[in-house]
Amino acid sequence: MKILKAEFWTEKIPLTRPYTIAYQTSDSVENIFVRLIGEKGRVGIGVASPAESVTGESFDSCRVALATHLEALVLHKTVSPNLIWDIQQTLKANPAACATIDIAIHDLWGKMLQLPLAKLFGQVHTSLPTSITIGIKETIAAAVEEAVEYKERKFKIIKLKVGLEVEKDIEIITKIKEVVGSDMLIRVDANQGYSKQALLQFLHATSNLDVEFVEQPFKTTATEDLLSLPESIRKKMMADESLQKPIDAIRHAVPPHAFGIYNIKLMKCGGIRAGMDIGRIAYHGGIDLMWGCMDESCVSISAALHAAFASPNTKYIDLDGSFDLARDPFQGGFVLENGYMRITDKPGLGVEMKSEL
Repeated sequence: MKILKAEFWTEKIPLTRPYTIAYQTSDSVENIFVRLIGEKGRVGIGVASPAESVTGESFDSCRVALATHLEALVLHKTVSPNLIWDIQQTLKANPAACATIDIAIHDLWGKMLQLPLAKLFGQVHTSLPTSITIGIKETIAAAVEEAVEYKERKFKIIKLKVGLEVEKDIEIITKIKEVVGSDMLIRVDANQGYSKQALLQFLHATSNLDVEFVEQPFKTTATEDLLSLPESIRKKMMADESLQKPIDAIRHAVPPHAFGIYNIKLMKCGGIRAGMDIGRIAYHGGIDLMWGCMDESCVSISAALHAAFASPNTKYIDLDGSFDLARDPFQGGFVLENGYMRITDKPGLGVEMKSEL
C-alpha cells in the first residue's frame, strides 16, 4: 500500500489541571497532528508534542520541519516501518516531528495488516498500572488533596514531581504516604533538581516509604556524581533527560551503570522505531524500562503503550499525558480500568477522530 496524501495541523489544548515541575509551569499544550492517507482510504494518525526544555525542539521548529519535509518523505512511498530510516536521518534535530510521522506510518501499517501494533511487534504484556503525576504544589495540603483524589479514582501509583526544596519534598511525600498508605506506590521525578547531597538526604529520610525510584535526580552533565553512588542506589535511578536517542542508551548501558532504569519517551527519541531500539539496547544491558510521555493526545499515548507491551523489559509505565487534556481530537487506543492500562483489539493504534464518529 502506498501513501497518497499527507497533511498536518496544530491544536492548542488547555489543561484541566495546570502543573509545575522543577523548571517550568504549564497550563496548556500545543500538539501537531499528522494524517497519512493510503490506498483504499486507510488513514494513519500521528501526533507531536515538542519539548524545547528537553530536546531543544520548539513548537515552531517542529511545525517548520513538517511543512518542509513531510510530503517529500512519505508521498507515494510504500507503507512499512523501514520507511522510518530516511525520516530519522532527515529530522535528526526534530525528534517530535520525526515521532509524529513515525507514529502515523505505524498506525497505517497496522491497519493495512489488520492487527494491533503490539501484536505485530510480538506482544508480551497485556496490562500494566500507570502512574499519575502530581506536579510541584504551592502547599503540602494541595498535594495531599490531589493524592486522595487519585486514590479515590483507583490509581495505584503516584509520580510526585520534586526537586526545588528537598526538605519540602520529604515532608510532602511523608504526608501523602500517611494518607494513601499501602494502597498506592510512590515514585518521584526530580527533573534534574537535586544535588548529590540533596538526593542522599532525600533517600535517607524516605527510606521507609517504599519509594519505587528517583527519575533524573541530577543535571545531565553530572553522570560522575551518579557513578560515585553505591550500585544499590543507582539501580533505583532513572534516566530521562540524560536519555534522548539510542546512542545515549548505548553509552549508559556500558557498565558501570549510572541508571538502572530508562525512561523512553517517543517525543524525545523520534518515535516508536527509535523507542524500541532503546528498549532492545536496555534489554541486553540488563536495564529496566519505563515508557513515559509529555502532555499528549491519546494517539501518541497509545503508540507508546503498544511499544511498551511489546518490550520484555518494560517494568513501569507513566502514560497519563492525555488524562488532563481539556479536549482531545481523538479517542480510543487504550482502556483505563482502576489505574491499569491495556490496548484494544482494533488494528493499528486503535484511535478514532471524534468528529468522524
